[in-house]
Amino acid sequence: MPQGKQKPGATARATARGMVAAMAMTGVRTVAAGIAPQEKTPPQAIVEKHAPKRIQRWQTHHRQAVTELLHWAYGAAGGAAFGLLPDRVRRLPATGPAYGLAIWLGFELAVAPALGVRHARERRVLWRMVVALDHVLYGLVVAGRFAPEPDAARRQAEE
Repeated sequence: MPQGKQKPGATARATARGMVAAMAMTGVRTVAAGIAPQEKTPPQAIVEKHAPKRIQRWQTHHRQAVTELLHWAYGAAGGAAFGLLPDRVRRLPATGPAYGLAIWLGFELAVAPALGVRHARERRVLWRMVVALDHVLYGLVVAGRFAPEPDAARRQAEE
């Protein structure tokens, strides 16, 4: 296959990794909530502000489940977009972490203001660091750094 062309299944694998990465971020945010319990995650703030009233009236655990499912779907979509990058770009070691940080910065600078999510501007430095780190984790998982593509693992073993 010519250099830079998509391999079959790359986008599907990246989509699955994006969803798993969003799940891993949930774990990081659970720990972060113990550090800064008054902070809301971006998905929580968005659901709180923009979900239909009938969802906002649901019991807390039901709203939390919907919030997580939406976050995982968003993570899967971000993974799919990563999978569409050219192979030669996806293989660069820094691409995954840079991609994760770009998603976070895109949210902070564009999506949050567009949605009127004010908390993004009012976050503590420690919380911002945790959120940045969980987006680096997202990028590492999406890029397959913990579970390389089958042909990449074979190439590494041959070297």
